[in-house]
Amino acid sequence: MAKMIFVNLAVADVVASTAFFEAVGFEREPNFSNEQASMMKLSDTISIMILSKPFFASFTGKAIVDPRTDVEVLIALSCDDREEVDALVAKAVAAGGKGDPTPTQDNGFMYGRSYEDPDGHIFELMWMDVAAATAAMAGQHGTEPPGNAVG
Repeated sequence: MAKMIFVNLAVADVVASTAFFEAVGFEREPNFSNEQASMMKLSDTISIMILSKPFFASFTGKAIVDPRTDVEVLIALSCDDREEVDALVAKAVAAGGKGDPTPTQDNGFMYGRSYEDPDGHIFELMWMDVAAATAAMAGQHGTEPPGNAVG
């Protein structure tokens, strides 16, 4: 069985967040969704668990950060091409999100943009030409990739 990832996010309004993620391309899994939570599938192995803040708090004794003012995590997702990166940012903006809360990255062989959901969680989208990136990095003799790495 393939490894799966479930990213849990505390949100102010489960219904509104569900609508946002559906507009961006996630699919709601009704068997694992209710008034306190929505399981939003991106693929067979990647899901976002949207949890009401009180429900989220029941899983931890730690303070829940406000992602509008504090960074909890940057969620990076790969895309098939540059056009998909741009299209997903446009969908997020149309659904009420904020486009490009982090700097756009364009190194030719790697392209990245981001969006912020209505609660302030940041999703970084990136496309990379693996062969060109590998060649560029090999030319640097083991140093870090140029620019900020996405993810």
